[in-house]
Amino acid sequence: MRDPTRPRPVRLYLWEPSRSQAAPAPLVVVSHGTGGSGSNMEWLVRPLCEAGFRVVALDHHGNNYVDGYEPEGFLHVWERPRDVSFALEALAREQSLGPVGAAGFSLGAYTAAALAGARVDPQILWAVLTGTVPLPEIPEYPGALDALRTKHPLDASSRRLLDAAATDLSDPRVRAVFQVAPGLGGLVTPQSLATVRVPVGIRWGGADTVNPYETDTKPYLEHIPTASGGSAGPDVRHDDFFAPEPADPTVRVRVGREAAVFFEQHLG
Repeated sequence: MRDPTRPRPVRLYLWEPSRSQAAPAPLVVVSHGTGGSGSNMEWLVRPLCEAGFRVVALDHHGNNYVDGYEPEGFLHVWERPRDVSFALEALAREQSLGPVGAAGFSLGAYTAAALAGARVDPQILWAVLTGTVPLPEIPEYPGALDALRTKHPLDASSRRLLDAAATDLSDPRVRAVFQVAPGLGGLVTPQSLATVRVPVGIRWGGADTVNPYETDTKPYLEHIPTASGGSAGPDVRHDDFFAPEPADPTVRVRVGREAAVFFEQHLG
């Protein structure tokens, strides 16, 4: 468990483009899904590198399997876009970033959208934390909600903490966003989605029962004025994007290539 007196750590995985560039290559930041790791996002990273992008993926603390899990990592979701902005600042100190895009899978897709202006509704989040709105069981961390309540009792200070969820977490360096099987669609506010101005591409699985289209994808697609997208297939499930032996082994290849085409169009 991380020492709470120390800063939140952010681990980066950096890939250079497959072909050399005279100017700084456009950069795409990749955010992993719940309980995953930047190190297992290769299916999305490889086609981006082959298309000439510099790619950085990161491990979100408390929500990655490399370091282990903490309840805040699963429920304090607004910390994720802050991780990305911190990573961009660190990379910018080393060299020019060039145009920047953000891509993510599942909870990582929310992260990417938050960098373009999506905001979580703190009232809904409070209802989840208090049990007024039931929280679906989290397979990677059963009992995450109880563990969070133990560490952070529900009082006035925790209400103030949730106000951070409603703050503007957008990053002006991010010029385009690509979401794969996005999560938290029912938790973000339509008003914030309406403020998004950068291009947003969305792909989802037609048989996804973890982040169903109606609940999680449709709000992004309907309320973001710049959003466009399509189903990755009527039988594609959520775990087809990360399982070692997916039912459809082609979906990751197809969606990864589509992400590369999207960023070629919007980042040059």
